[in-house]
Amino acid sequence: MSVLEALRVPDGLSARVPAEERGTGRDDVRLMVSRGSAVTHHAFRALPGLLRAGDVLAVNTSATLPAAVNARLGGERLVVHFSTRADGERAGTASGGGLWAVELRSPDGAGSTLPRAGGPAGARIRLPGGGLLVPREPLVEGSPRLWWAAVSVDVPGLMARYGRPIRYGYTERDQPLSVYQTVFALPEPDGAGSAEMPSAARPFTEPLVAELVRRGVQFAPVTLHTGVASSEAHEPPYPERFEVPAATAWLLNAARARRRAGGGGRIVAVGTTAVRALESATDPDGTVRPAAGWTDLVVTPARGVRVVEGLLTGLHEPAASHLLMLAAIAGREALARSYTEALRRLYLWHEFGDVHLILPDQDTH
Repeated sequence: MSVLEALRVPDGLSARVPAEERGTGRDDVRLMVSRGSAVTHHAFRALPGLLRAGDVLAVNTSATLPAAVNARLGGERLVVHFSTRADGERAGTASGGGLWAVELRSPDGAGSTLPRAGGPAGARIRLPGGGLLVPREPLVEGSPRLWWAAVSVDVPGLMARYGRPIRYGYTERDQPLSVYQTVFALPEPDGAGSAEMPSAARPFTEPLVAELVRRGVQFAPVTLHTGVASSEAHEPPYPERFEVPAATAWLLNAARARRRAGGGGRIVAVGTTAVRALESATDPDGTVRPAAGWTDLVVTPARGVRVVEGLLTGLHEPAASHLLMLAAIAGREALARSYTEALRRLYLWHEFGDVHLILPDQDTH
């Protein structure tokens, strides 16, 4: 067992409410910065002083959807978590609202949900407003959690009318959808978005973004629509829709060229979703190409990263698959040291918690 896997996060370190309910605003969280084995501690509002002119922050513009909808299967109460809509040949097999990857969960009686196996295949699950959801088959053979299901009604409309943000038992209560939107979120014309918030960007505020721009930090937008990522399951991420626009590819390639010449800034992804999108659009030589579609990329230490040099992210459970990506950027020993420090300093975990900035260890600031 590795040092990271041996770590245990006490229940008391789960952030149960948003930062603005605990303190003075979204940016009232702590920021741990690691450069190799060196770890320092700051307020998130200090971020502009920790970056430098020419640095590029890649940010995910995906908006969070009200993806949790109540449902019934006979006398059984359910909560449906809508994860991802199918397209292409698979989507052509469903009519009405299309084919969706969904997670079926059981209400826990306290406003949250508990895990439940998906299916059964062919069941007629009743949605509010008279719609039907019919499970077809597991998304991944042998895994009971996510299933493909045909839906008889327009799902974005269903979510807009009856949905609420997905939440888990470590949070205190339901929150309005606005709490789960980042300052970078942009609505999509077709109603697409993320089942769960790209939470690394949550502490950013408009004044903080303005201060970063004033200091010469650039922003590079990407899109990756995240699917359901239940905290109870730590399997690798499923395929997700992404886009890296041409303007972003140009900006990042220009930053890399300046850096090779000794004058450029670092490319720092805001969130593991931004890493997945960027690395899915990057050639082996580090050149970023405009790209859009589906990615099944899993970034591991063996694969490494090609363009991302730093990462701003939340704190992940020690068994979470996301830590493979963090280890690819920071190194296993450095990551273990920073997580040991986070526990010692009582940092808060999960989407409303504190954040971690990983920077290249060869840089000084």
